[in-house]
Amino acid sequence: MTLTRLNPGPRMSEAVTVGDIVFLAGQVPDDLTADITTQTRQVLANVDAVMAELGGSKADIASVQVWLADMADFAGMNAVWDAWVDLGNPPARATGGVALARAGMRVEMIVVARNPRRL
Repeated sequence: MTLTRLNPGPRMSEAVTVGDIVFLAGQVPDDLTADITTQTRQVLANVDAVMAELGGSKADIASVQVWLADMADFAGMNAVWDAWVDLGNPPARATGGVALARAGMRVEMIVVARNPRRL
């Protein structure tokens, strides 16, 4: 089975495909001073961009893990998520509260999708 790395760097790759499955690196916001709605929009835009670079879209996403620095942000994140999600192809999803890697980071998402190039 072929393993392909998208934009590999010294620490990690942006995504890794293994056969029919794509694993995206954790997608994080660009503005660590922004509120949860802005950070969630940024993260989802990053997901969309990586999926597009792979030749796919959010319809190809199978699962998303959402990590929040503060579970009080759950409603704000969900408001943005609900406007973004493909209602005809919603992924499985789990949300948890964790200490995130950088100060100001309120949300990180980890995505597993089908490899659109294997269709």
